[in-house]
This record gives sequence, structure tokens and C-alpha cells, in this order.
Amino acid sequence: MAELHGSMIEFPSNGGTAPGYLSGDSGPGVVVIQEWWGLSDHIKEVADRVAAAGYTVLAPDLYHGEVTAEPDEAGKYMMALDLARAARDLSGAIDLLTERTGQASVGVMGFCMGGGLTLTLACQRPDAVKVAAPFYGVIPWPDAQPDWSALDGTVVAHIAENDGMFGPEAAADLDATLAGLGKDATFHVYAGGEHAFFNDTRPEVYSAEHSALAWDRTLAALGALSG
Repeated sequence: MAELHGSMIEFPSNGGTAPGYLSGDSGPGVVVIQEWWGLSDHIKEVADRVAAAGYTVLAPDLYHGEVTAEPDEAGKYMMALDLARAARDLSGAIDLLTERTGQASVGVMGFCMGGGLTLTLACQRPDAVKVAAPFYGVIPWPDAQPDWSALDGTVVAHIAENDGMFGPEAAADLDATLAGLGKDATFHVYAGGEHAFFNDTRPEVYSAEHSALAWDRTLAALGALSG
């Protein structure tokens, strides 16, 4: 594992506090949202990479300390997630970043469960989210379906061709919905890609080629925060 450069903090969350991993101390704010495993070292490393590219990054710990490497346990954590609390934590993360950076707009990127929450957050906080970059985003909770009409930022979505949870067909449906609403959204499908192709700790699905391309596209999109 690469050496981590950020640190764990507690930040305000609608009257309470929430934990998160903060990396970087200059540049626009970016929220990085975890996979269903929890706030793993991999997600912290991603936050560090984004910070090294010139951003102030916060990855909220939506499970408040729980992390697992077991799929069955991860699925239970995800389905048991308190969506109201998660929404407060994510909104609090945005508020912290806008306060620290002095900029009203932020970017959001997330993976799997976090990809779905990236889209949800972009619709919940259209006042602040200027760029949303979901990676193979899954929204498994019936109560968390976004109000797409509220979306105001740019979406750059990364879709794995061989993804049984949110593949090209589902992405095409969402693309059509957003296009019908006049939203600025681009869906990139990665041919032969597997769900979680960006996660280099999972060699069975990781693709260096797809990851590099998705990374470049995401950084290009986040560049709008500096405009």
C-alpha cells in the first residue's frame, strides 16, 4: 500500500459530527465517496491522488468506522446504510470544503455505491456540485432515487461494459432521461471493463488501461472547478 498523506478528521454534520479522510490543503474542493466496503485505504489513496492533482479532498466515512473486505458483509452494510444520515454527512462534507477553499462549487466522485451517491448528492446539492464523476454507480435503495430535474452540474460517468449492476443498457436509459431534461451528461462505456475496474487492489477486475483513461477524463472534468 502506498503511504497515505492525508488524515482522519471530524467535521460538522447537521448538528452532529461525522468522520472523514481529508487530503490536500489547496485548490478547489472534491468529495470522494467510498465503495460498499467502507472508507478503505484504497479510497484514501484515491483521495490522495486527487489532492496531488491540485485539489482539497474529503472522503466521508459513511459507515462511521466500519470497513470490510467480505462481499456479504459489505452488502449488508450498504443496504443498512442510514440514507438520511449519509445525506447529512455528504452535505456536511460539501460545506466543509466550501468553507476551507473559499469556493462555492465542488466536484464529487465515487465508486459503486459511492458512484450512485455521487449522482444523488449532485441532485440534492445542485447549489454546490458543479462536476459529478460516478464510476459504475449503483443506487440500490428505492428511497434514494434522485430528483433528476434538480441536477445542475456536469456529469461525466464511467460505465463498465461487463457490469451486471449498472451496465451500458441502464446507463443508456439514464442518459436518455438526462438528455430529455436538458442536462449536461456524458456516459463513457469501457469496452470489456468489469465492475470496479478502477480498484487496483482487486486484480481480478482491475484494468490499468481503463483506469488511466477514466482518471484523465475525470481530471479534465474537474478542471472546470478552476475556471
